[in-house]
Amino acid sequence: ASVVQIADRWVLLLNYQNFELQGYDLGAVIPVELTSFTASVVDGNVSLNWSTASEINNHGFEVERAINRNEFVTIAFVEGYGTTTEAKNYNFTDKNITSGSYIYRLKQVDFDGRFEYSPEVEVDFESAPVSFSLNQNYPNPFNPSTKISFSLPVESDVTLKVFNVIGEEIKNSISGTYGAGVHNLDFDGSGLNSGVYFYSIEAQGTDGSSFSEVKKMLLTK
Repeated sequence: ASVVQIADRWVLLLNYQNFELQGYDLGAVIPVELTSFTASVVDGNVSLNWSTASEINNHGFEVERAINRNEFVTIAFVEGYGTTTEAKNYNFTDKNITSGSYIYRLKQVDFDGRFEYSPEVEVDFESAPVSFSLNQNYPNPFNPSTKISFSLPVESDVTLKVFNVIGEEIKNSISGTYGAGVHNLDFDGSGLNSGVYFYSIEAQGTDGSSFSEVKKMLLTK
């Protein structure tokens, strides 16, 4: 682990084993003790999650973003819990993104106007696929589980179904709205007999586009 001073009242303690970020006040009072701050790409969006161990006079957090290492801009404000000695969890989803490198930081603001910046976190977001596709499951053959993935060029309403060879739906369909990108779903064949099965997708894009396809997979026990 290493300790680096990054501001008048903060140090960054980085544990390389579990990637835990911790913020500490170097003064007598710890306004906000930040214990973690992470960013990850989920379903075509960037999910930000952070936690505090305690808070004093915390008005909230301005979420700031820099694209491709340009200037930081504020994109959201998340209210704090004021004063508390209990651990608190926060999250924010950045949906307004395209391909590029994104750097995020938190500006923690007290009720009296004082503020401090958190450490920065970075994610690289690849551009969305150019077309719809339903990919071959992997592994195939499989026992008892496999992954089914599909690609969406735009946000779409998606229904995924699995059938046996006589056309009976053997698992409840999966329906939902998914963002542009590549999505992976786990299929569990426990309780099914060995044999050939089919999986299908129907997608309706927000731009009016549509897509459907069927593929075959083999369960061997």
